[in-house]
Amino acid sequence: MSKLMSTLSHSIGAALLLLAATSVWAEKPSFNLEIREHLFTPSELRVPANTKIKLWVYNRDSTPEEFESYELNREKVILGGQKAILFIGPLPAGEYPFFGEFNPKSAQGKIIAE
Repeated sequence: MSKLMSTLSHSIGAALLLLAATSVWAEKPSFNLEIREHLFTPSELRVPANTKIKLWVYNRDSTPEEFESYELNREKVILGGQKAILFIGPLPAGEYPFFGEFNPKSAQGKIIAE
């Protein structure tokens, strides 16, 4: 009987570990943002409030750009022709502006959490 209990205990433990790992690694909602001709597209990105998201930023220009946001507490240089991933949130409902540090007059946008 103890061998059966030991096997059952290990099986339950393995199942709980798998369940915990699955919830930790569960895929976050993913959104795309492009930099093209020193502009962010889309310039307004709507995301779910109170949810951690994965933001893919693709720099389609040949020159580097820096994604910068004081409100999001994020800055990331993305080389020309490269992409970067930023994890953001969870954010309360609201607007969170961002800009391109190297082209601040043209590269502007905002994330709207709703």
